[in-house]
Amino acid sequence: MKDYPEDYDVFEAALEIPEPWYVFHHELAKEEKTLHIYLEYRKGAEFSCPNCGSPGCKVHDIQDQDRTWRHLDFWQYQTILHARMPRVKCESCGKILTVIIDWARPGAGFSILFEFHVLSLMVEMPVAAVARKVGEHDTRLWRVFKHYVDKAVENIDISNVKSVAMDETSRTKGHKYVTLFVDTDTKRVIFVTTGKGADVLQEFCQFLDRKGVPRSQIKDFCCDMSPSFISGIEEHFPEAPITFDKFHVMKMVNEALDNVRRQEQATQPELKNSRYVWLKNQENLTEKQQKTYAKLKDMDLATGRAYRMKLSLQKMFTKSAGISELYFDEWYNWAIRSQLEPMIKLAQSLKKHKDGILRWFKTKLTNGLLEGINSLVQAAKRKARGYRSPDNFIAMIYATVNKLDLVKES
Repeated sequence: MKDYPEDYDVFEAALEIPEPWYVFHHELAKEEKTLHIYLEYRKGAEFSCPNCGSPGCKVHDIQDQDRTWRHLDFWQYQTILHARMPRVKCESCGKILTVIIDWARPGAGFSILFEFHVLSLMVEMPVAAVARKVGEHDTRLWRVFKHYVDKAVENIDISNVKSVAMDETSRTKGHKYVTLFVDTDTKRVIFVTTGKGADVLQEFCQFLDRKGVPRSQIKDFCCDMSPSFISGIEEHFPEAPITFDKFHVMKMVNEALDNVRRQEQATQPELKNSRYVWLKNQENLTEKQQKTYAKLKDMDLATGRAYRMKLSLQKMFTKSAGISELYFDEWYNWAIRSQLEPMIKLAQSLKKHKDGILRWFKTKLTNGLLEGINSLVQAAKRKARGYRSPDNFIAMIYATVNKLDLVKES
């Protein structure tokens, strides 16, 4: 066996191999486009105990004669590191264990530098594209990605979380969803799980328990009017009142308004192709839509009445908290008497959730930040294209939405 020849100085410097390891041999397989670099530890080398950390442990035997790791490519050559893996016997704790090396995680088939390289690519590119670029199966890359994401997520501090916004988003076709829980103060996603039923609140409780955060610390929830969300919150967080998202309220109003338009369109052909004239705010109308609105607004249309109800309820959120309840009650009475079935059903639904709607005037909580987060989730979905499990998608959500610097946080 050769002893530390100077010819290998460049490899050792590039690989950042620490003592007592050194490069003692290399082979260039040009046909395979692979560079094999062989590492060895010095004769008489001593290591720290992998269990208790005691220094000065001597080699007991060899656990693996040729363990390999994929490393960063040298030029056009895929680089493979090789090493015999010694076991040491610790005089302090009495255990015989395989040494811990500096260039790779225990059990990993990649060097740390290679993992950091693919991590930087995976947060920018679709994972399938990264797999093709580096010549590895995407399943192996996902394992690396999830390891570092899990580590980063575990370090997220939720000790001061008090108010939580929650919402579901689709993860794939077929009505399959994930639900996100966001700390409204830090704007960070603190928990993601599959599904959108009441059981996601139970899972959130278990998450808080694991983090040592008492459930009573959560003082407010903000969500839409999903019955499952409401029942889950009431069951598991009975002391935390709900603020119903005002954007979801206005979405419901728009849906009711559009139903009125659809019904009336059968007898009023002028309403055809006017959907967005009524759904948009006036300042956002195109020039063509403004002309259509100017033509329709003075007609005695049921859609026009429903539209004025929409504007009126939208205006409520600009009023003071002191008059909000009176304003809501007057709007409700107007809608109930409107003889417009979609608006009547809407008013009845909003009446049932009146307290949560008006609580906005106290908390000012909305899921508006989740609307922005949802665009990042869709970006995460594109990066995770071809993911084989929801866990992979969830890991990409954490990394993308929270903008995790996986290399730095590792």
